[in-house]
Amino acid sequence: MARMRFMHTAVIALALCAGVDVAAGPAASPAVPYDWRNVTLGGGGFAPGIVFSTAERGLAYLRTDMGGAYRWDATRARWLPLQDDEAEPSYMGIESIAPDPVDADIVYMAAGMSARMPAAIFRSADRGATWRKTAVPFAMGGNEDGRGMGERLAIDPNAPATLLFGSRHDGLWRSDDSAATWHKVVGFPLAGLGKPDRPRTTHGGLSFVLFDKAKRGRIYVASADPGARHLFRSDDGGTSWRVIAGGPSADLLPVKGVVGRDGVLTITYCDYIGPNGIKRGEVWRFDPAKGAWRDVTPLKGAAVVPGGYMGVAVAASDANVLAVATVNRYQGGDTVWRSYDAGRTWRELSRTSTRDVSATPFLDFDKKANFGHWIAGLAIDPFDVGHAAYVTGATMYATDGFDQPGTMRWAPWTKGIEQTAVITLVSPTGGAHLVSGYGDLGGFRHDDLTVSPPRVHLNPFLTNTNSLDYAGAAPAVMVRSGNTHKPVVPDTSLAWSGNGGTSWQPLRVPPSESSGSEPPPERTGNAAITVSADGSTFVVETTRPILTRDRGRTWAPIRGLPSRVRVTADKADAARFYAIDFAADRLVRSDDGGATFHSIAGTGLPVDLSGARAVGREAANPLVATPGRAGALWLLVGSELYRSTDFGERWERATSGIAITRYGLGKGAADARWPALYAIGQRGDTKGVFRSLDGGAGWRRINDDAHQWGLRLRMVSGDPRLFGRVYVATDGRGILYGDPKEGAK
Repeated sequence: MARMRFMHTAVIALALCAGVDVAAGPAASPAVPYDWRNVTLGGGGFAPGIVFSTAERGLAYLRTDMGGAYRWDATRARWLPLQDDEAEPSYMGIESIAPDPVDADIVYMAAGMSARMPAAIFRSADRGATWRKTAVPFAMGGNEDGRGMGERLAIDPNAPATLLFGSRHDGLWRSDDSAATWHKVVGFPLAGLGKPDRPRTTHGGLSFVLFDKAKRGRIYVASADPGARHLFRSDDGGTSWRVIAGGPSADLLPVKGVVGRDGVLTITYCDYIGPNGIKRGEVWRFDPAKGAWRDVTPLKGAAVVPGGYMGVAVAASDANVLAVATVNRYQGGDTVWRSYDAGRTWRELSRTSTRDVSATPFLDFDKKANFGHWIAGLAIDPFDVGHAAYVTGATMYATDGFDQPGTMRWAPWTKGIEQTAVITLVSPTGGAHLVSGYGDLGGFRHDDLTVSPPRVHLNPFLTNTNSLDYAGAAPAVMVRSGNTHKPVVPDTSLAWSGNGGTSWQPLRVPPSESSGSEPPPERTGNAAITVSADGSTFVVETTRPILTRDRGRTWAPIRGLPSRVRVTADKADAARFYAIDFAADRLVRSDDGGATFHSIAGTGLPVDLSGARAVGREAANPLVATPGRAGALWLLVGSELYRSTDFGERWERATSGIAITRYGLGKGAADARWPALYAIGQRGDTKGVFRSLDGGAGWRRINDDAHQWGLRLRMVSGDPRLFGRVYVATDGRGILYGDPKEGAK
């Protein structure tokens, strides 16, 4: 146990006599049954691949880069998440997915987030309701560069127990027992480049594998690694291979391919594996009967716009009907092209299309919804040439008029999909029960958890919201900070709201000092902001912390507050603010509305407070004030939670038998002394979401094995107005909210 600040034994005795809870060992309490639902947004993230089943009409699968896989359920008319029971974070990044071409109940997928995380091939005989997994020795990159390529996993339509997988780093792999076991195809010409030796780097590897159903034994495999050999063919089921010469210049990499019913291969090419960093691309077709290549790129010569081509599809009923999509084209945005004559002529669909985003109106952002960006996935329904879909970095669009002339209507096809990374959230004491901060999307005020919000946080629009706070006694006043995708925020990284996040006003601060070569934190979005309990004072954690009491018209320096620390406002007493001075391992407090800070005793806290710093670097502040109760504080140091009821002067350890990584407060049980505590943590061998109603002495799990969401959990908070309600921010599955099942306590 860490050394504790001095506390006289008489204080402990007095606490026991007064009936104060002292942390005890873990009780053998059963789990509390909870109902879990997604907060509705609708899509929201990058889903690199959409694949229709060729065995059953109305069946499709979607793979995402960090939120697992989904299946379209035509009966329910919604997408169903297939991995909410997953406990391995890496398996939420889906490298490839393959529905069986013969048996509609069978589906396979390759899962693995990155080269340094576990990888496995999943197989299901009930459409993904349950899975069996085979851990594999080759690494994947479901959330790395190149995730839009594919599909890497393919099933032999004439011998469906045989599968091939084109890996990023270790060549071609084969299974002949329905993915239960795998062995490397030693005769394949490319053995792979091996795992990268530097962090955050990857290889393109074998970008796609295709079986030609009409030619038994014919297989195509493409390589997106540098070199002169990019396309290979086997006509004997993979025993021998030969290079297919020709096609575009060797510096272009094959990223996706399809085979039509006529046996002709259509391939999209880029100069990088993407989705970022692509500047050039082409589309080519290879006719094996003629041994001939043809360049069918829609835009050529002076009309070329920087970017590449990635999404590609061919109609099952007519091999002359093709579609290709651009990727990473920032001048004018990405688009889809359609051809009725095998690529001789093309129609650009973005120019003659409309987007109906009424079901997910946030897609308008601060202007009219565009056609999309990062269109890596594109598919035509094999049973209905009029039904097509494409993915973007924020949603998936579908149309039922793909085969029609004139204006084409597209609408988000995302009911049931929640594929977002949530950075922070708050549940205020008034107004909307939930206000969120997302990565890439900014964040939202959620007036109805079952309806997609009408707009993102605007004025300014910041792609990432990094901190959110509300005034505990005046919750209509809120503040936020965030960043854009640029190194320096173009205008301001701060904003405030007087109506609970319905609308916002920009908040500009005086220029502050840079730290070495780094811009000041308010320019990068790293300066958090805090609001007093009455909403009158804003504290901004710039290089030299400052405050305003007039909504940013004037600013004053704060004395005694160290640089770049997280500040917590008392939720009931407007004069009090708190922070941790890590350099001196001490707690500091302001009693004059933030003007000055001074050291306080912090009796009972560990001498070393560096464990709180590790949490404080993330969006979750380790120091939390209790709504409605002045001076009631909670502090997470390492994995242990401490509490104070006297404005931080004295503390006691509240927990035992649980290792906490994140925590939050909610409305306590009737007549309870303490607020309800919610924690992301580990108790024994069990990781999950836990609740305590007795100040941290006893904890009960409130999620279950069916609701683990890859354990990619970023933040948790209770609701100060609804007993039992809890919000969980995930990294890939959006926001989940839970309520005790009827009859549960």
